[in-house]
Amino acid sequence: MLTISKDASDFLNSLQSKQFKQVGVKIHSLLRDPFPADAKHLSGHPGFRRIDSGEFRVIYTVSNDIISVFRIGKRNDGEVYRGL
Repeated sequence: MLTISKDASDFLNSLQSKQFKQVGVKIHSLLRDPFPADAKHLSGHPGFRRIDSGEFRVIYTVSNDIISVFRIGKRNDGEVYRGL
């Protein structure tokens, strides 16, 4: 199961269609493999992981077969990590 927070959903909806599709495909790929090779643990935030999709970063957790996407933001912007 996949859940997406309001912040992440709002960010996705603000993207252009090409970027929306790119990030959406990456998020949905987590349903097949919630721990892909390019996923990294976030230091200082137990249980949180990040994956990259083009110029965007997706912050998520996995618990009891539920993937929760908390934040999506630009890779070169530390804003994606604020509020975790």
